[in-house]
Amino acid sequence: MTPARVRTEQTTLRATALLVCLAAISMLPSHRLTAASHADGRAASAALGAAGRSDDRPAEEPTPRTRTRYGLASYYARDFDGRLAASGRPFDNDAMMAAHPSLPFGTVARVMNLENGRPVDVRIVDRGPARGPREDGVIIDLSRAAAARLGFQRAGRVRVRVDVLPGPA
Repeated sequence: MTPARVRTEQTTLRATALLVCLAAISMLPSHRLTAASHADGRAASAALGAAGRSDDRPAEEPTPRTRTRYGLASYYARDFDGRLAASGRPFDNDAMMAAHPSLPFGTVARVMNLENGRPVDVRIVDRGPARGPREDGVIIDLSRAAAARLGFQRAGRVRVRVDVLPGPA
């Protein structure tokens, strides 16, 4: 094999390896991957290097040091009851369910109404809130039952503390 042919083969192999890596990355979830916010993201963050740096994290993301976030909570409209959530489970407005932009599905979070001190534990089954409410400070969408337990159905939104509870999802 000639030196020119060897260089061509090496370039082809490098290009193929790069395409395989890019294809694998494109299949990852579209939300931010950080070691803090995804149990399975630790390996991806290590593989991607800087993706897990603390200065890359959006403000609402839990970190290993602090799994508590403060912000606003809202709740789902009646129209969503029975529709499939992003996790593939039907959304049930009468169950203790919630949507969060990045916590893994199945994560249990304790949400506390900061106005009255009432807590509720919810399971993350969907993605949300939508971009508009997130820009207004909404960090979690709750089922109507969870909103009722927290006592803010009439208000529509309330200031909350969200704690990610330890344990298997």
